[in-house]
Amino acid sequence: MNRYQSLEKRKINLEKTDEGLILREASFNPTHIFECGQCFNFHKEEDGSYTAVFLDKIINVLELGDGSSLIRNISEEDFYEYFYDYFDLATDYEKIKKEIAIDETLKKATDYGYGIRILNQELFETTISFIISANNQIPRIKKAVRIISERYGKFIGEYKGRKYYSFPKVEDLMNVSPEELREYARVGFRDKRIVEASRMIYEGALDFDRDQELESADLKKKLMELPGIGPKVADCILLFAYHRRETFPVDVWIKRVMEALFIKKEVPKKQVDDYARKYFGDLAGYTQQYLFYYGREEKIGK
Repeated sequence: MNRYQSLEKRKINLEKTDEGLILREASFNPTHIFECGQCFNFHKEEDGSYTAVFLDKIINVLELGDGSSLIRNISEEDFYEYFYDYFDLATDYEKIKKEIAIDETLKKATDYGYGIRILNQELFETTISFIISANNQIPRIKKAVRIISERYGKFIGEYKGRKYYSFPKVEDLMNVSPEELREYARVGFRDKRIVEASRMIYEGALDFDRDQELESADLKKKLMELPGIGPKVADCILLFAYHRRETFPVDVWIKRVMEALFIKKEVPKKQVDDYARKYFGDLAGYTQQYLFYYGREEKIGK
């Protein structure tokens, strides 16, 4: 828990209607949330809504405007049980944005991605998804995650004519042949890394509750012992699965943005990371998401 989270469940404005649940939350925009590079197991519908899978549940979220979103295909009880934490609704993002926006550049970034929330994702799926993400593009990552779920996960239901599957359990993915992964999921050189990392996780290399005792630097070193996990992938897992919000993943996009807006010259990724941690402090992870979305959508530094 960080200083922006409530000890008790933060009260939200959630109304049950015939169409679904209406969530009124100023810092909540499904486009910002799902298009900021933090997750891959979702589908954008023709009506502009987003359908996502989390822990065998299918949820659809449509922006209505004026800080309201329509949430469909989920009961009020299941929303509170599963998606209150998933959407990080215990955290006061209005307060976070005010603290981040210390200059004009950061104010523009937080205004642009005003509805971003960092998802609290499941550890195994996040780990494998970001192993797939190395030197890859988001459409290909999404496709690989979808195929892996369809072939090795469990069918959980249909929504708007599309079938949805859970992400496979670790014991199922560790027994898949690398060649099969490469052929069907098109994961390329990541095939053996996915299988071996799954095996190591099954044998206890990672454990969410146990690992909470570790400092972030030590946990990062532990993550990097797994095949396919370098500094950037480890930071993504720390931020999106372990809730280490001081973490600042540096990929090609964020490096360009930081160089263009703050550092004003080309530098190594490690220097970008050091600068961000010093400048943004314990808000570095939140700031990274605002800058990533703002920079990528506006093509800053490209």
